[in-house]
Amino acid sequence: MEIREAIAAATAREFTTDELRENFLVSDLFEPDQVKLVYTYYDRLIVGGISPVQKELALNIDEKVIGAPFLLERREMGVINVGGKGKIVLDGQEYELDNKDALYIGMGAQDIRFASADASEPAVYYMNCVPAHKAFPTSKISISQSEPLHLGSDAESNKRTIYKYIHPDGVKSCQLVMGLTILDPGNIWNTMPTHTHPRRIEAYFYFDMPQDSVVFHLMGEPSETRHLVVRDREAVISPSWSIHSGVGTNTYTFIWGMAGENQTFSDMDAVAMSELK
Repeated sequence: MEIREAIAAATAREFTTDELRENFLVSDLFEPDQVKLVYTYYDRLIVGGISPVQKELALNIDEKVIGAPFLLERREMGVINVGGKGKIVLDGQEYELDNKDALYIGMGAQDIRFASADASEPAVYYMNCVPAHKAFPTSKISISQSEPLHLGSDAESNKRTIYKYIHPDGVKSCQLVMGLTILDPGNIWNTMPTHTHPRRIEAYFYFDMPQDSVVFHLMGEPSETRHLVVRDREAVISPSWSIHSGVGTNTYTFIWGMAGENQTFSDMDAVAMSELK
């Protein structure tokens, strides 16, 4: 398990491009038949990628990192399948997941295994895992069952649909909030005008991007903005002091996951366009 330390805003102001990428960009999440986990000191969020192809993968962890004999002893998890059809087996119970289906896994699950239905079109699982103090029921969420929220416009190049998977009005959790946003064809901007939310961390995961396409993910303090060049199936760790917005060279989809002091989706500090530098 890779560990990322928390970085102060004042420190990040002086980072080079390479230093920004080393601290905030998560690449190479999906290696065939491998599990990659990145533990951050921001609200103890874990970002992970699980890519079973030829074999079933068990989610094993380093007990020294989390101080527990199994990952979800004091944690909860959200998983979204961004690949082919697959299944997750929790303590012997199977859950089948199609593309863009999600599974919320409550605190207490011990034996967690991931598999693909077809090795020629393997499942690809992206996960967020955060501390929890209460157990909520494990629940599968299909995109067809999630109520869409339509935002933006073609004129602003940000027409998009938001699907809230794990949130207070949907599948309930202790503190994890998670969902995905799909941009309409021809639209390239997300979360602009932008915002920060000092009481929560967020992670962005970009996917469904053409091979030669990139997203310029904007980050940093509103008065000290920076950017990361992000490619298909890469994630960005977004500290609470940072804006999180982006513009792509093509249409894309992204998963957002949040954790922190509350689960209020609208709890954010808007940043006026005139304040950005």
